[in-house]
Amino acid sequence: MNAFSGIDMGEVTRLTRAGQLTEAMALLQGRSASAKPQAGTPEGAPGKDASTARPASTIDMVAPRAPGGAWTAPGFGQGTAGEAPTDRTSPSERQGLAETLRSLRERFPKMGGISGLADGLGSPQRAPVPVPDGARYEERTFSNAAGSRTYKVYVPSGYTGQALPLVVMLHGCTQSPDDFASGTRMNALAEEQTFLVAYPGQPQSANMQKCWNWFNAADQQRGSGEPSLIAGIAQDVIREFSADSRRVYVAGLSAGGAAAAIMAATYPDLFAAIGVHSGLPYGAAKDMPSAFAAMNGGGTAQPLGARASVPTIVFHGDADRTVNAANGDRIIAQAKPEGALGKVVTHGESPGGMTYTRSVQSDPSGREVLEQWVLHGAGHAWSGGSPNGTYTDPRGPDASREMVRFFMAHTGGSDTRQQ
Repeated sequence: MNAFSGIDMGEVTRLTRAGQLTEAMALLQGRSASAKPQAGTPEGAPGKDASTARPASTIDMVAPRAPGGAWTAPGFGQGTAGEAPTDRTSPSERQGLAETLRSLRERFPKMGGISGLADGLGSPQRAPVPVPDGARYEERTFSNAAGSRTYKVYVPSGYTGQALPLVVMLHGCTQSPDDFASGTRMNALAEEQTFLVAYPGQPQSANMQKCWNWFNAADQQRGSGEPSLIAGIAQDVIREFSADSRRVYVAGLSAGGAAAAIMAATYPDLFAAIGVHSGLPYGAAKDMPSAFAAMNGGGTAQPLGARASVPTIVFHGDADRTVNAANGDRIIAQAKPEGALGKVVTHGESPGGMTYTRSVQSDPSGREVLEQWVLHGAGHAWSGGSPNGTYTDPRGPDASREMVRFFMAHTGGSDTRQQ
């Protein structure tokens, strides 16, 4: 017997798709769908504790195991311990249930506390991240007044003390540094092209779903909160390995992508370029209601004002149901520097069969400063990633390789960056 026995999942799915999330959650909790939230509780919030809960987390989906398969919630169809899977639902029913669970988990930060419902929805156990001979993949911890974070650092076998570029990778919700390293294949690129990679890890103590808290005003400021921790990790790696401080980059997926956009706005003097995959612009949300609105495509990008823009590359699927694709456009608009830019738009298809539109904007000198990939038919997953990690779509163009190409064309210290 699984966690959904006795629950009318068809009705839950219908209510979720209709936007009646409070009613859907009530059914999942075994209450009447007509139950109303307590007075003063925001719509979509989980009961009386909502006012003190962190905003909802961005939950991703697991890629199909075979071409044309359904996207599912992690672990969907698994039985309880000691039981064989008993999933007899059709692909369309499975996809509907996965969509329901995703929508609810996105919007209810305490969903993991509902008995049985979150069982089996975490990231599956993965094989250890492979490390070639002569390379290193080690764990460190950074601490400051905002707290502490562990992180992994990949040092390629070609490192002999020279000043290498550094790429900081920010994972998505429910992920870990190892999971993200496996899914993006960034270590393999670092070995091939000889650069350092750092993977900060977000613990459950900071966010129940291990999301970077892009939606909290306190985590959108230079010198405090999570931006200070991420910047501190980058600076620690620069010091330890004598990395090239003019070639430091940051990229992320989903909540990690939103955090990367925050790092560009708060530390433009540290990062020479950024990559945002399926993320949101800086300042897209300040609290729970505005986070929901931003993820659903509402709101606008906050102008950066006097802050210098940072060269930016964006990937976003136009069928993303977790973070609306309009956010990709807003990230590009927010990162646009002053002055006229030339624009070239091309269309293509990846070897895996995913079509895309690529737009490149260049400054008067011909330097490419903005690059946007719209992935047609793609959902909320790292394009061209490995199935060895979660939330990847192997069909798409290789986002990791394209980001590294874009990054290595940019060096800090130009007149577009804050000193």
